[in-house]
Amino acid sequence: MNAVEERSERLLVLLLLQSLKDASLEDKVIQLNVAGFSNIEIAEFLQISPETVVTLLHKPKSPFKAPLRKK
Repeated sequence: MNAVEERSERLLVLLLLQSLKDASLEDKVIQLNVAGFSNIEIAEFLQISPETVVTLLHKPKSPFKAPLRKK
């Protein structure tokens, strides 16, 4: 990627994050993931660890787990 493309991409990320300024960290991670960024890129943009990104992306959506069905 050349310097102009990289700068444009970073500006778009900043705009996305600005529009999500009141959103949770989890929502920001999800939106950047949906936009196609890798876990490492997301971690760099949000200044968190890649492990935190993975944890937030794979976090259960509900605090209540559905019971396992017996066969």
